[in-house]
Amino acid sequence: MTLNFADLQMRELPCPRNRVAVTLMIRILLFTLLVSGSSVFADRPNIVFILADDLGYGDIEAFGGERCQIDTPHFDQLCRDGMKFTDAHVTDSVCVPSRTSIMTGRYALRFGEKEKGGPWGFIGLQFPETQFTLGDMFQRAGYATGYVGKWHLGTRMTTKDGKVQGPANTDFTRALQIGVPQFGFEESFILPGSLDMFPYAYVRNNEWQGNVTAQKGWSAFNRVGPASEDFVDHEVLPTFCREADRYIREQAGEEKPFFLYVALTAPHTPTSPEPEFEGKSRIGIYGDFVMNVDACIGRVVDSLKQAGLTESTLVMVSSDHGPGHYSGRQREATAFQMKEMEEEGHFSRGPWRGYKFSAFEGGNRVPFAAKWPGTIPAGAVNESLIGLNDLMATWADVAGVKLEEDEAPDSISFLSQLKNPEATRTRESMVIRGTRGNVFRKGKWKLLLCPGSGSAGSFATPPVSDEAWKAAVETYGKAPKNHAELEQPPFLQLFDLEADPGETTNVAAQNEELVAEMIGEFRAVLKQGRSTPGPALENGRELKVFAPVPGFVWK
Repeated sequence: MTLNFADLQMRELPCPRNRVAVTLMIRILLFTLLVSGSSVFADRPNIVFILADDLGYGDIEAFGGERCQIDTPHFDQLCRDGMKFTDAHVTDSVCVPSRTSIMTGRYALRFGEKEKGGPWGFIGLQFPETQFTLGDMFQRAGYATGYVGKWHLGTRMTTKDGKVQGPANTDFTRALQIGVPQFGFEESFILPGSLDMFPYAYVRNNEWQGNVTAQKGWSAFNRVGPASEDFVDHEVLPTFCREADRYIREQAGEEKPFFLYVALTAPHTPTSPEPEFEGKSRIGIYGDFVMNVDACIGRVVDSLKQAGLTESTLVMVSSDHGPGHYSGRQREATAFQMKEMEEEGHFSRGPWRGYKFSAFEGGNRVPFAAKWPGTIPAGAVNESLIGLNDLMATWADVAGVKLEEDEAPDSISFLSQLKNPEATRTRESMVIRGTRGNVFRKGKWKLLLCPGSGSAGSFATPPVSDEAWKAAVETYGKAPKNHAELEQPPFLQLFDLEADPGETTNVAAQNEELVAEMIGEFRAVLKQGRSTPGPALENGRELKVFAPVPGFVWK
């Protein structure tokens, strides 16, 4: 029996007296079932989602194959016990918007102005407190909800002067005003940002942990800021594993199922493996750190086993985007040091082009595996296009929740494909972004609405955005007058991912009709405020097919 709390509404009965009587009887029955221990949740699994940070497609042996030189036995075992997806994507090749899409089932590009905040982990709310989230959805389903790990979706902290939060004025002796609990998670233990982003202090259910009176910084970028006195970088992963284990053990004896979101902080810099993993990999400290991440996945899976929950739990594991090429054998962030590992046979990006921040596949195609004993066939490989923004609709189907028309408007359930890898594909197209360019994916075709890599800055993937735009204008022979003139080469790129998975040959000029068709579909998705069936919704800001476009393009 699947109990959908959202559907416990009386249908029209012929007599008001009968309607009242039946309503009372249903309430008595529900109370009896819940109190007596007869589970109304028996056929709905617990769900554990583990999200790594900056983990590349090729960092996992089951995905990278011969181009992977790191041992990842636990992730690989999940693939053998369940299903691996080879065409899974995030919506954005950078952390905050990627995680926003996962948490809300809505493309991050649709959200309007963010709440003001300070740098790094002091960022303000990335979406309103009223936004429907995964936590809200699972609570509606009657699940217990827990969150452990990196948050980085913004908070509202208590400050000493009532002004916008930052390193100097945050009151670490007082609770957060808005944090993870306000987004539907009953239990939470987090870092506000990444491991190389201050404040370096844990927050449990909105309460700061320890004395946040120190100033610390770590390798990579050495960002020095507020920290708890006892905070140590290499202790973060085992701390999160212990918290996940504690949550699982506490929920094991409960009647209702649970949802646990475990957001690891690695292998994102600082490259800080636990001491026992130092020197364990054959390719250096980055490999050590990935092995540490893999071990954390194994610890969470083992916690489920020890609690007797393996058979009743759906486990999913993935990454928030592709790897940053500034990671590698040196602890200090150094542009393209990842190339050193590639020269010796390890490709964190896998067979794809590009890295974190870019619009190329290496920036947004991620390893993804799911295990659900008795439901997901073991050892299955699924080549269907899915997005991590699809998790909300998929889990809603698993939990028996009916989503309202304005909830998860860019999330499409792939539950049928979890059960059968040969099932009809549910997603045909998807919106993806680099930090400096939009992408519209449709089947085997990938349309980049920008020249170059769609990334900028010190850690961009070549061709860097500004240089690529300058070259495109020069090739065009004049400054374009409007966005309509950008809808042609050399301002856009079309790749056939089946024939050209490395995105080496732009075939836009040979497929003008297809390009126009895809632009039209992309524009409709932006305008409708949703990519799923239903009434049009408002976007939080004006959206354009080409965005952003450097100002010099128009001059």
